[in-house]
Amino acid sequence: MFTALLLSKTDDGFERSISRLDEDQLPDREVTVAVDYSTVNYKDGLAICNGAPVVRSWPLVPGIDLAGVVEASDHADWRPGDRVTVNGWDLGEKHWGGMAQKARVDAGWLTRLPTGIDTRAAAAIGTAGYTAMLCVMALEDQGVAPGDGPVIVTGAAGGVGSVAVAVLAKLGYDVVASTGRAGTEGDYLRSLGTTEVIDRAELSEPGGRPMARPRWAAGVDTVGSHTLVNLIAALEPEGCVAACGLAGGSDLSGTVFPFILRGVSLLGVNCVYQPAARRTEAWSRLATDLDSATLESITSEVPLAEVPRVAADILAGAVRGRVVVDVNA
Repeated sequence: MFTALLLSKTDDGFERSISRLDEDQLPDREVTVAVDYSTVNYKDGLAICNGAPVVRSWPLVPGIDLAGVVEASDHADWRPGDRVTVNGWDLGEKHWGGMAQKARVDAGWLTRLPTGIDTRAAAAIGTAGYTAMLCVMALEDQGVAPGDGPVIVTGAAGGVGSVAVAVLAKLGYDVVASTGRAGTEGDYLRSLGTTEVIDRAELSEPGGRPMARPRWAAGVDTVGSHTLVNLIAALEPEGCVAACGLAGGSDLSGTVFPFILRGVSLLGVNCVYQPAARRTEAWSRLATDLDSATLESITSEVPLAEVPRVAADILAGAVRGRVVVDVNA
């Protein structure tokens, strides 16, 4: 038996419960993981609060992240005792996720944790931090380097944004943080290394100029919609932005002018289906480019029973940094 947060659809509608389940209820997959920690992401909030059609298979254990230790394996690549994490692969949407004491997953979904990252830190990083690292790598692949000019991070006080700010600052970039909580989160963001904090209102208004005054060499955008359009319009010539989120909306009502007159680039970052080599590279970079003390400073921890409350808070934009879930507490 093991404990799990279970989401169900019944004749009476949506149900959410902390349940005791038998191991034979786990999916029929290659590797069984004894889960130490999960974490609460925006997508988890939508699933747990039944706020959007995120869940595609019922019943479902939510949690797009898990970190733990291999308990049993039918695959040669994995042995009991291996420390692993899973991010993406439709975990917590189509497949049972990490908010349980046990999980059973495909061998190809697992990433081996590098030396220096334990399972708690892996959960604190989670999909959000892994996505932030992919965004930084995308900017680097485009040739963006420290000294090229300011790099803006939108949604900077959230999970992806916090890690992106911290990593970029440690690498020597001049980081500008955009947030809707500039008055309350300014000191927090400056502690992560940002040199400037701006209110999201500077970027979130619709109908902005197709070509604005160049302000940023590059950006990491977690918001989408008008924010992304206005960010693109204010990129310096040959600038680029790595886009990975849609907290502000999925629409993109801009013009081609910044692309054809300034040669800017929009880099889409897909964290869900990255190949194993890219995942391993991102996690190896996180072991060196994300300061462990900084990660701890942006992390809080809750037991499984507190997850519904945190899920509602994250949808309301009231969560700072990362929230780790101790599934065994």
